[in-house]
Amino acid sequence: MNQITPQKVSTDHERYARCIDISKRIRWDIDQDVLRGRSFDTTQKFLPDGLSKVNELSFLSEDEQRFLSQVQGRTYANTFGLVERFINAKVLEISQDHWLGDQIKLEALIRFSDEELKHQELFRRVDRMLGDVLPTGYSFKPEPDPVAEVVLGKSTWAVLGLTLLIELFTQSHYTASIGPDVDISPLFKDIFKFHWQEESQHAALDALEWQRINADMSDADRDKAVDELIELAAAVDGILQAQSISDAEYFEAANGRSFDAEELNQIREGLLAAYRWQYIFSGTEHPRFLEVLGGMINEDQGNRIFAALATLS
Repeated sequence: MNQITPQKVSTDHERYARCIDISKRIRWDIDQDVLRGRSFDTTQKFLPDGLSKVNELSFLSEDEQRFLSQVQGRTYANTFGLVERFINAKVLEISQDHWLGDQIKLEALIRFSDEELKHQELFRRVDRMLGDVLPTGYSFKPEPDPVAEVVLGKSTWAVLGLTLLIELFTQSHYTASIGPDVDISPLFKDIFKFHWQEESQHAALDALEWQRINADMSDADRDKAVDELIELAAAVDGILQAQSISDAEYFEAANGRSFDAEELNQIREGLLAAYRWQYIFSGTEHPRFLEVLGGMINEDQGNRIFAALATLS
């Protein structure tokens, strides 16, 4: 990564205003627009192969691959509910910077917060609906509030970097994998279509606010914040490791047949690889994330970030 001198970034009033316009146009209701009285059909895959990677576990039958995609789909929904807890808290915090200033910017962030609260409710509903149709015994390990407390203990710069990463991979997951897949559950697809629509302007606001915060930081504070972003990526990976073990154990117990030690290891490793792709690498490799990050850090800081990521791959 080339040496880049951080510069003041102009926050464009019109870009915040466009986010408001989009928010008004695409506003949706959980029951009327998304769920529409439907329930999940377990004869269908939930998460597509492009994200779940279940097709790479060739020793699993077609039915077993479908069930594993459903397990991952439940974790996928719960993970978004988890991260939106700390995202919403941070958005409300930084909105204070606009309380007595540009009210268009304030409105954009308040709408952002309102939509994140709605998304959390949606994913709580989805988890209950999935619990009605999938075998008992599933457990989502991380607790939203303790995780949020850890994340929010880091600098705003680091938290906004993680937030942008998350909301960008939300975009790419839908456009590249969920949307085009004709074989997955239509209900699951609709949930993430509507989620994707509102997250698109959230990602734009993340970038604007991250650049705004960055413009007022000292070089020393930014260097420390880079280390905190690395620490957050490691913390996310710790969550993924624990959940991949839990999901593998649930899958084996509920699947109906036993696996030998090597097969179990492949299932655990396959889940972890899929989760690392879903929640880390599909974000860190996103062109927009690289563009925004690259405009704020120097070569040494970039090397530290990507060296840390390389240890996870």
